[in-house]
Amino acid sequence: MRRIGAVLIDIDGVLTVAWKPLPGTVAAMRRLREAGVPLVLVTNTTSRTRASIAAKLAGQGFPVTAEDILTAPAATAAHLREHHPGARCLLINSGDIRDDLTGVALVDEEGEEEGEAPDVVVIGGAGDAFGYAELNRAFRYLQRGARLVAMHRNLYWRTATGLDLDTGAFLLGLERAARTEAEITGKPAGSFFAAALAHLGVTASEALMVGDDIESDVLAAQAAGLTGVLVRTGKYLPETHRAAEGTPDHVIDSFADLPELLERQAPP
Repeated sequence: MRRIGAVLIDIDGVLTVAWKPLPGTVAAMRRLREAGVPLVLVTNTTSRTRASIAAKLAGQGFPVTAEDILTAPAATAAHLREHHPGARCLLINSGDIRDDLTGVALVDEEGEEEGEAPDVVVIGGAGDAFGYAELNRAFRYLQRGARLVAMHRNLYWRTATGLDLDTGAFLLGLERAARTEAEITGKPAGSFFAAALAHLGVTASEALMVGDDIESDVLAAQAAGLTGVLVRTGKYLPETHRAAEGTPDHVIDSFADLPELLERQAPP
């Protein structure tokens, strides 16, 4: 195993499920902190801001702050500022993430009624906000030439009661109907991993990514040059693992096993 100088960690399904810590994950993160391993939490979660996520995790005992977290909404804001500066954006998302969309001009319903048609349709995380009316409104603007930006393509995610549909299930239909392709800003976009590496100040060859989604977390990270570690928690399914187009560098039962993996594989 290459010498690991930093660790990227998914949250949902890896550290927690329904924001409750999975067994051993708090202790494992504390061991990484005690060993001085730089880390960043990289998540496609779109229902909370970085500050809210940090407060929730810290309240459960995880040694993290908002500075340790990179979210898809924060990456989306950076993408929009760089590639669509000044654009009017229609946001469809479940949860209030406006505090992380710094520098993004959001169009509300009142603005739409006054003729301020959005230049960009921004799709966040699925939930109650993903009703027919909202998706059809997005479809109509896409037909008129609006660009489509999506925070991720996840098809489903793990909840306390099982797997629930996520954004990707709806995004596929929008893309096909509007004959367009979304610009993806969260995982598995290479730019998302690049932002995390820049935040840590390490190269891809020095970093390891831990996730429960074999495609978006692990294989995407490996394609970006990182070491990939798949955990058998969260949304992990054996059939998805078998059908994947690539092989994870490592597979472990839980994030709780990561410190041992790093110690076992570290060069002498």
